[in-house]
Amino acid sequence: MNTVSYCPNSLCTGTADAADVEVYGPEVARVARAFHQGFDRYAPTPLVRLKNLAHELGLGEILVKDESQRFGLNAFKVLGCSYAVARYLARRLDLPMSRVSPQLLRSAEVHEQLGKITLVTATDGNHGRGVAWTAQQIGMGATVFMPAGSAPVRAENIRKTGAQCTITDLNYDDTVRLAMQHAQETDGVLVQDTAWDGYEEVPLWIMQGYTTLALEADEQWRDCGLRPPTHIFLQAGVGSFAAAVLGYFAAVWGDAAPQVITVEPQAADCFFRSFMAGNSAPRAVSGHMRTIMAGLACGEPSSLCWPLLRDRAVGGLSCHDVVAANGMRILAAPLPGDSPVCSGESGAAPLGAIEQIMKNPQMQDVRQALRLDAASRILLFSTEGDTSPELYRQIVWYGRCAGVEAGWPS
Repeated sequence: MNTVSYCPNSLCTGTADAADVEVYGPEVARVARAFHQGFDRYAPTPLVRLKNLAHELGLGEILVKDESQRFGLNAFKVLGCSYAVARYLARRLDLPMSRVSPQLLRSAEVHEQLGKITLVTATDGNHGRGVAWTAQQIGMGATVFMPAGSAPVRAENIRKTGAQCTITDLNYDDTVRLAMQHAQETDGVLVQDTAWDGYEEVPLWIMQGYTTLALEADEQWRDCGLRPPTHIFLQAGVGSFAAAVLGYFAAVWGDAAPQVITVEPQAADCFFRSFMAGNSAPRAVSGHMRTIMAGLACGEPSSLCWPLLRDRAVGGLSCHDVVAANGMRILAAPLPGDSPVCSGESGAAPLGAIEQIMKNPQMQDVRQALRLDAASRILLFSTEGDTSPELYRQIVWYGRCAGVEAGWPS
């Protein structure tokens, strides 16, 4: 059984006639970061250099941005939803973003002017916790819906902020539709990180919020004195994170931008299947999409993200759960001299995929197709920490999803 499959993207046009990236560029990122800096707990998350692992795998550099330390929430998602809420409220207040801060939004004057507002969303956990935390920070209500199979601890973390949270018996995409219906029926504000025809403004703001971490990573990489990255492997659920980070680096580097490769679970690999189809229409995955990579268990590409990834990603990886589990263990117990990273199932998938590509003799053609060698400088984002601590321990301590279970090459 293949634990990692690669599909080149024949639709990739590079910069010629490609989807616009300026809305994710450095000027936009600086505005987003200025808002995030208004939160008391703001600090850039670490960029960890795994020099010895890179050497072990025959690569030039591997650097991992550790989002487990973002605002104490163990994941990056809060960057998007907090900025989107701020943009929405700035419009309601008729103010430019340069005048909007968390302190202003929680003020009695603003609450008196806007009245009661409830934020509504669907989530696998991290996005919903970010929406709930944002509502708590600025004194608003939040209602969160989660798909079937969601970890109870993730729901409980959302409820601790004071938000209402319900685990449904639906898959992710149907849970999104449920949240949309609830927001319409209750006059709530839908804060969803996927887009569809007629709902693209808030998802765009969410993606622009993600550019804060791309700007941080870019500055931290430069501070290391390294040549620019040659490859970025990006997790793709609905595609918002991947497209936002791709957009930032494409805007900064232009023709010299790093190659971007998407990473998805086999159970929810809608971008991989879209690349395989080889035409302009994205493909969807249906059903419950069971995978340990809960944050990536999304079956329908965002309408905002597909054009960017279609035009600019060089290809996609579809990964068995064992790949993510192996990445978690590698990051938790690194080679001597490298620093550990506490990375969850979705966060560790790209590193697990790279390890398999570089170590498995049967994947030589993938190494050659992606030009992965001693000159490669790879940037990764560990998008979450141990957001489900029990599952994390089962995998890292007790060997759940061990390679032998999935026919791992001996």
